[in-house]
Amino acid sequence: MVLLRDPMAPLTRDVAPAMRRSIRVRPDWVLIGTALTLSLIGAILVWSATRTRLEESGQNPQSYLYRHLFNIVVAAVLLFVTSRLDSRLLRLLGPVIYVLSLLGLMAVFVVGSTINGAHAWIRLGGGFEIQPAEFMKLGLIIGMAVTFAQRASGRISGSEEYPASSPRTSDILICLALAAVPLGLIMLQPDLGSAMVLSAAAFGLLIAAGVRARWTIGLILVGVLGAILAVKGGVLAEYQLARFGSFTHPNLDPQGASYNVTQAHIAIAHGGLWGAGLFHGPQTRGAFVPEQQTDFVYSVAGEEFGLVGAAVIIGLFGLLCWRALRIAARADMIGRLVAAGVVCWIAFQAFQNIGMNLGLTPVTGLPLPFVSYGGSSMFAQGIALGLLIGIDRQARRN
Repeated sequence: MVLLRDPMAPLTRDVAPAMRRSIRVRPDWVLIGTALTLSLIGAILVWSATRTRLEESGQNPQSYLYRHLFNIVVAAVLLFVTSRLDSRLLRLLGPVIYVLSLLGLMAVFVVGSTINGAHAWIRLGGGFEIQPAEFMKLGLIIGMAVTFAQRASGRISGSEEYPASSPRTSDILICLALAAVPLGLIMLQPDLGSAMVLSAAAFGLLIAAGVRARWTIGLILVGVLGAILAVKGGVLAEYQLARFGSFTHPNLDPQGASYNVTQAHIAIAHGGLWGAGLFHGPQTRGAFVPEQQTDFVYSVAGEEFGLVGAAVIIGLFGLLCWRALRIAARADMIGRLVAAGVVCWIAFQAFQNIGMNLGLTPVTGLPLPFVSYGGSSMFAQGIALGLLIGIDRQARRN
């Protein structure tokens, strides 16, 4: 006797996973396209910021352009490879990524090099350098997300007031310890900008995890107290204190600590509404703005593309963060926390960089995500977007 299966019956356990694997889910092309657009805009801005200076020194005026495009290609490969990973492997890979990032920070104190006052780089030869703090941003986000998710899954049930997924005091303390170790190492470099980004990402992830308001208020107070102690206790370097002094008193040292911001303001003011045109910005062509291909790349956009072009860049960042939040909304717990942490990382770093170009925030040496020249930051951001795409694919399949 042959038994025929009812076509309307529920799928068996062995059939359902196979069908889910066969479903082809398109990646979020809006997210990918937005990041690519920002990167290509960055390539043009970096080229404009460096071509005249390189040409006058007898070097190839396109060298920074070629390097930036190379960084974009490598980041795209990393994005593709990372997006193909099963996001459920994050529970296994999370601790590994965190530990490797931590070892990179420790290696800086053994084989690191000092650039622009921060002992935060490792030279690899051939003109290539790596900044482990950039990868620690992603490592901390994944480490905290995995910790919260693993400990929540270990609790079988919860009460109405404290559901099983709600973070306990022990969970929060463990995650704060995970954040404190890299923060301490980065402050010893000292790299205040990266420390601020790590703090913002960790704080946003705690909120996404559902910690109670007393914790967030307490952490804010501890952060303010820590900042005061860092200034009074001599933790910050002299040049960092001078930057904060120039922020509170912009006219205090116009030829010293305030010089970079002053020149950036002049460049942005020259741009007006529509800009002076690509390669026609007098401040940019004259190389008056130091570090214009990295920290102050936004001043190139303001001078040569004007208010309209500069606003487009801000709009693209808003679109990118919105798409990432959409991914967070439909993901499981670990995917939601990773996506929320990445959004806080990119949003805060973009705000800080654009703010210091406009004089709204103190200068901290942070690059503009996807736009500024720099391999380490571009690679870390490519991996982060790849994880978001993998998380989104898994969520939509399920």
